[in-house]
Amino acid sequence: MVGGAVRDALLGLPVQDHDWVVVGATPDELTALGYLPVGKDFPVFLHPQTREEYALARTERNTARGYRGFAIHAAPDVTLEEDLARRDLTINSIAAPARSKRAGARFEADLEALIDPHGGQRDIRDKVLRHVTDAFREDPVRILRLARFAARFADFTVAPETMALMREMVAHGEVDALVAERVWQELARGLMEDTPSRMFAVLRDCGALQHLLPEVEKLWGVPQRPEYHPEVDTGVHLMMVLDMSAQLQTSLAVRFACLGHDLGKGTTAVELLPKHIGHEERSVRLLKGLCTRLRVPTECRELAEVVAREHGNIHRSAGFGAAALVRLLERCDALRKPQRFDEILLACECDARGRLGLENAAYPQRQRLAQALQAAQSVVTASIAEAAQAAGLSGPKIGDMIHAARVQALQAWIDGTAAQADTVPSA
Repeated sequence: MVGGAVRDALLGLPVQDHDWVVVGATPDELTALGYLPVGKDFPVFLHPQTREEYALARTERNTARGYRGFAIHAAPDVTLEEDLARRDLTINSIAAPARSKRAGARFEADLEALIDPHGGQRDIRDKVLRHVTDAFREDPVRILRLARFAARFADFTVAPETMALMREMVAHGEVDALVAERVWQELARGLMEDTPSRMFAVLRDCGALQHLLPEVEKLWGVPQRPEYHPEVDTGVHLMMVLDMSAQLQTSLAVRFACLGHDLGKGTTAVELLPKHIGHEERSVRLLKGLCTRLRVPTECRELAEVVAREHGNIHRSAGFGAAALVRLLERCDALRKPQRFDEILLACECDARGRLGLENAAYPQRQRLAQALQAAQSVVTASIAEAAQAAGLSGPKIGDMIHAARVQALQAWIDGTAAQADTVPSA
């Protein structure tokens, strides 16, 4: 048993997937035993009953600049030590030999007889992320992987020699050759870790963030609005927002929206400071470019664009009247996509609470807007459309009547809420 399964077992964490490496075998031998071949680029097989992965021991050699492909050598003469040496981090290069198994069952790993040629156990004990060999430089995706592990294991530090190697790789342009799909894949996984800010801290420290996400890098050094803590700049605020999104256990779409909502503040343009006037439109424009470049999935892109455009209005919505509330709901497409609207509100809550002293503060806008949506949904649009058609109206005029009915419903809800508040006895 190799890789993350051994690492997590040693850390006392739940082991999700068991990965095995097979030494001294051929593809034909595994196939004859009923294992199912699934690997396209190298020999990987699924156990006929457990469906766990079994890979033949292999070595790799980069054949082009950046992550463009590797020459794979998998043969019976490849040793376990050679296979472990090609791995990224020492904590992932520990193997546990298999004990005998019951017929058709999973192999059992002997965690008392570990094979650890690169000091992975020591680095787990010392909480250090360290590259295995200089072959780390052959795959720039490993910079992103290490940053992702830093987000997962927030109390681990990066070994100085590993950070120096990553900086050298960045300086030589290795990260510029990364394909968009791999960048997004690792970025998405890092966003879903417990402390996503650590991923960005590592990428900034080695210089990779400037190449991969320059829109995000530019947020550091930009002061927040005067009413917030001036010592916490916009980049630091963004990291607090991301960690709040993890604390609230939000979806990937919400976390990506948190990442992109303030991109427009990444400028020292006089017209935007100190109030950041107009940053929403700039954020949407920069976000669209980022999404195109990284081929971000539609669900994440669409949610992020609405949050970038409307988060300021949502924060200020406590003072909105009925007509303004209906327009906000319509711009957010809340009536057609109520579940997405709830995620929009959740991203805005992360933004509001991602500030010093407000981490545990209430965000009443979320509940108020959810109730406003319910009031707007109470309007029976089919009846209005039917009555309008009977009167000879069609098209935009029907839409105007529905809009007016929703404004009226929201006004009734506002009046009812105010009347209810007046009846509550004071303390």
